[in-house]
Amino acid sequence: MQLRNLAHRLSAALEQDWHTKARPQQLPPVGSWGIWLQQGGRGSGKTWSGSHWVGEQAASPTARIALVGATAADVRDTMIEGVSGILTTSPEWNRPEYQPSRRLLQWPNGAQALSFSADEPERLRGPNFSSAWCDELCAWRYPQAAWDNLMLALRIGKNPQCTVTTTPKPTKLLRELIAREGQDVVISRCSTFDNAANLAPTFLSAIVSRYEHTRLGRQELYAELLEDVPGALWQRDWIEETRVDCAPDPQRIVIGVDPATSTSEGSDLTGIVVAALGKDGHAYVLDDLSGKYQPHEWAAKAIAAYHQHNADRIIAEVNQGGAMVESTIRVIDPKVPFKGVHASRGKVTRAEPVAALYEQKRIHHVGSFSELEDQLCSFTSDFDRSRAGYSPDRLDALCWALTELMLGKTQRPINFAALASHTGPIEIVGSRCDSACAAWPPLWCR
Repeated sequence: MQLRNLAHRLSAALEQDWHTKARPQQLPPVGSWGIWLQQGGRGSGKTWSGSHWVGEQAASPTARIALVGATAADVRDTMIEGVSGILTTSPEWNRPEYQPSRRLLQWPNGAQALSFSADEPERLRGPNFSSAWCDELCAWRYPQAAWDNLMLALRIGKNPQCTVTTTPKPTKLLRELIAREGQDVVISRCSTFDNAANLAPTFLSAIVSRYEHTRLGRQELYAELLEDVPGALWQRDWIEETRVDCAPDPQRIVIGVDPATSTSEGSDLTGIVVAALGKDGHAYVLDDLSGKYQPHEWAAKAIAAYHQHNADRIIAEVNQGGAMVESTIRVIDPKVPFKGVHASRGKVTRAEPVAALYEQKRIHHVGSFSELEDQLCSFTSDFDRSRAGYSPDRLDALCWALTELMLGKTQRPINFAALASHTGPIEIVGSRCDSACAAWPPLWCR
């Protein structure tokens, strides 16, 4: 009986041992290293590998582990509670207790892990860690600030280590890590198809039919690091060279919206981009809130952004929805300033002058917007929606916002002397004129 119980326990232990089930690329490198970069396609098993590696680090009672994801929700839903997260992959006898209010995982032996959002890089100041797991590095909003603060916090033990699990995108930080391969960085690469045995056949067939032999498929499925698209209107270097962590006090802020024309499962995204005009004459992209929404959802999202950023107005394309676009917004907030714009020219014609502003280094991204930047840097003058398989809704929303801020009619100063003899209200369109109203009360502005 005792031998049978022992055999059963050994069998269970082997079943739970990730070293016996992992592919070679999913196992930690041998030898001395500081950063293990796991560059993998969607569904390639990189999260599963990362969570098991954390469990192995937690075998030491003194382990203090940092868990850093793109957002707090990503850390919770993917790294901790996800189907390949730490709670799921930990054996029952060594499953940590999760305390969400403290952002803490506590193992039975005393090891601990703290969760952090890359949206709040300053939170990484203060704590000390012996190891760290960074997930989807290329989707971080403030990658450099969060990474630098994390590296300065890795100072417990003789050899603090960090693993990074990400689908590759040509961001500045990822390029720098790849350039350090063979020094303190070790890289393992795996594709979606390497993990085919653990993926639903319907998922595989769907992504193969849609993305096989496409540029996006090379990145998202085969984990290739792709550089600029030949002939693209935007270049990544333009964005990287002008990226900032914060924007100066704005003169104007607008919300650009490109509404989806349908609400079916395969419908386009609704593009929602927040942009500001600084006193330096440059524009600053503050946020990308694009997503797949029902009409009342995207309207609520745009209005919330309007109030959050104390914006001047919402700019939305009305080619497809016409008056319905404005009425959808008015149902939620009848008083929000709204301007409908008509796409009388093609996307390329609208995009070219905006891309020229980027080339002139007059546009700055406040933080990183990976999906928006991917769309910009893959948009060419011969863009074909049917061939690409998507509509560049984020790009469209950005162009509407920046056109309003940077390419509209030049605002001339108000000549109050010329108005001295005028009676009645005067309408000033498209001007931020708080001071004007104070100096000349009859002015009515919108």
